[in-house]
Amino acid sequence: MAFGRVNPQFRLEDQGISGLGNVFYNLMEPALIESALKNGEGTLGNGGAFLVTTGKFTGRSPKDKHVVRTASVEDSIWWENNAAMSPEGFDALHADMLEHMKGGTYYVQDLVAGADPELAINVRMVTELAWHGLFIRHLLRRPEREALDRFTADFTVINCPSFKADPARHNCRSETVIAMNFDARMILIGGTEYAGENKKSVFTLLNYLLPEKGVMPMHCSANHATGNPVDTAVFFGLSGTGKTTLSADPARTLIGDDEHGWSDRGTFNFEGGCYAKTINLSPEAEPEIYATTTKFGTVIENMIFDPETFELDFDDDSLTANMRCAYPLGYISNASETALGGHPKNVIMLTCDAFGVLPPIARLTPAQAMYHFLSGFTSKVAGTERGVTEPEPTFSTCFGAPFMPRRPETYGKLLQAKIAKHGATCWLVNTGWTGGAYGTGSRMPIRATRALLTAALDGSLNDVEFRKDENFGFDVPVSVDGVAEVLLDPRRTWHDPESYDRQAAKLVQMFANNFAQYVPFIDDDVKAAAIG
Repeated sequence: MAFGRVNPQFRLEDQGISGLGNVFYNLMEPALIESALKNGEGTLGNGGAFLVTTGKFTGRSPKDKHVVRTASVEDSIWWENNAAMSPEGFDALHADMLEHMKGGTYYVQDLVAGADPELAINVRMVTELAWHGLFIRHLLRRPEREALDRFTADFTVINCPSFKADPARHNCRSETVIAMNFDARMILIGGTEYAGENKKSVFTLLNYLLPEKGVMPMHCSANHATGNPVDTAVFFGLSGTGKTTLSADPARTLIGDDEHGWSDRGTFNFEGGCYAKTINLSPEAEPEIYATTTKFGTVIENMIFDPETFELDFDDDSLTANMRCAYPLGYISNASETALGGHPKNVIMLTCDAFGVLPPIARLTPAQAMYHFLSGFTSKVAGTERGVTEPEPTFSTCFGAPFMPRRPETYGKLLQAKIAKHGATCWLVNTGWTGGAYGTGSRMPIRATRALLTAALDGSLNDVEFRKDENFGFDVPVSVDGVAEVLLDPRRTWHDPESYDRQAAKLVQMFANNFAQYVPFIDDDVKAAAIG
């Protein structure tokens, strides 16, 4: 039986999905929470937040993500980075999943990905869990209720955590599967309750579609000067590098915290909400994000809480260090109503350096920016992916390799062209360790990072003295108001400068070894900017 508001010409039966039990279309937040509570999916927390755990999967499963290998995508997918699935395997997976779903209750959300209406796509999300419907209702964009009467989907995502894939039959790696079929315009997710797979599957989809339209898809947060969208900044970075925290600047307007496009008209958010890490979250350092954790409908993932008072423990990572909250963009007081910005004036690349070698900020030439974008050096932080329990140095090209279906150079050349055309200033910001590597040094003080970013964004950093870094070749400020000078020279923060030199040499060699794979595909100016 069907309930809720839906295009009568575009029910699940019209998509060949039949035999289900109750189907709830486009329920709003109160009804989704009511259903989730009735189903025993979670707990109602303070302020009406919804508290859930996601079982054994508390992070993404990138090795279980597959692209169906069809003739239309054969020559455009970066197969070294994207596991292939045969069309026959997908067809069997699809048939078996639909058979498994028969008789069950499902929740449908008809949503939009992309704030620019000329580039947006319609996405139908079919979920087994009511709270997944609530989550994706926050994270994608909600059309007007009247528009649901005419809604048809460009792509459909089916998420069924209780379904277990058969690797032999479905041509996948394990019982957990995320399968993308561009020909069928469908994504199938099974065997995991981690809600982040929903949003990242849509991000991967846009990463494939948008470059063909000359649009640069970016794993970044973005904001602009209050009242001045022309002064836009984007913050590239993997999870845990500070994208959400640093873009939530009370002095600037938030465009979005994770996924954006850069078109000929400017910057636009893909999403309608934010998905922030909550470990060690405090009202002093991040008051806006902290406040969302007791607002109605905010999804709280994998956090320990007091069973009597429901107070959240922001320091207890016994379930995972990747505990998170998902909330609509409007819960941030200075969020943009349009989620649109101008062409980026500043491009910031965030890295979490667990070696303790990189300075807190460095200015990059356009060629150096391309080099660091393709390198994507950072450290995977605990919990973001399965099996990561402490910072792990890694190179994730384009600051988001798991979500890049095309070769890195496709995105790198798009970014390089847009930086050149619009004259953006580029910065590398280290939010990782200083005074030593992980285990010896300490995390970069967030106040110092904020002060340096403020100086970069308001232009005052351009007027200070810079030195050329002897290891990496970029420009590093010598002195900045409000920041300890010693912090700007990482070597001086180490007790043993010679140990720093050895660590720096090690990192330089890692950069060189990693970048060798891109040399045949890049221009001479980027080759000249290469390290090592």
